[in-house]
Amino acid sequence: MWKRFTRLIKSMFGGAVSAMEDPRLILEQNIRELNDQVPKMNENIATVKANAMLLQKEHRKYTAEQQALTNKIKAAINAGRDDIAQRYAVQLQSTKEAQARTGEQLEFAEQAYEKSLQVKKAFMREREKKISEAKEALRTHERAKWQAKIADTLEQFEVAGVDQTHSEMIRRVNEQSAKNEARMEMALDSVDTEAMQIEEDAQELQGAELVKQFKLEMGVSESPARESAPAPALQIPDEPAPAERTAGRDRTRTE
Repeated sequence: MWKRFTRLIKSMFGGAVSAMEDPRLILEQNIRELNDQVPKMNENIATVKANAMLLQKEHRKYTAEQQALTNKIKAAINAGRDDIAQRYAVQLQSTKEAQARTGEQLEFAEQAYEKSLQVKKAFMREREKKISEAKEALRTHERAKWQAKIADTLEQFEVAGVDQTHSEMIRRVNEQSAKNEARMEMALDSVDTEAMQIEEDAQELQGAELVKQFKLEMGVSESPARESAPAPALQIPDEPAPAERTAGRDRTRTE
């Protein structure tokens, strides 16, 4: 029953907590906690190192005491004082036992220090990995926010009518241009351009004929280039002048 109750409580509040969690804030907090653990770990390693250093000093002290007791025992034996040598011997034995215990503790302390350094090295490597992953995730989050803003802007173009208005205005301009072009073509089709061209050609022929008559009356001969030019298609032969008809009749009579 207790397990079911705790599971019910977790199901009620777990979803609310998940909804309130901000991944970016959680990652930033993780980075801060990882950085805060480094000083604590350095402090623990320093404590282990200090314990090992104290044991080393104690071990060296016992070594010096053993040397001093050994010298005293030798001096007492040389002096024939076995009773004093026996007391120093008992102290020497106690010192050796204490040094042995200190040596074992020193060995464990040094091993603990080496392991703590290895743990710190592994922790620092894992810490750098976690921080790098968190920073990359944060950069990805920032890029996603920027992309979301761009997507919202594009959606606003379509939803707010900007895109629709733009397309509508382009369509209207194209329709107006097409209408104007169609009116221009219709206006040109309504004009008889062929008749206008024929009329222009007729006017040119008429003007050329008038110039030719003036030259005949003035007695001016046409240039070789003009004479070699083909006669106009619609040229009408002129009647001879009165003076020319009289001269012709006189030549006929003389013959």
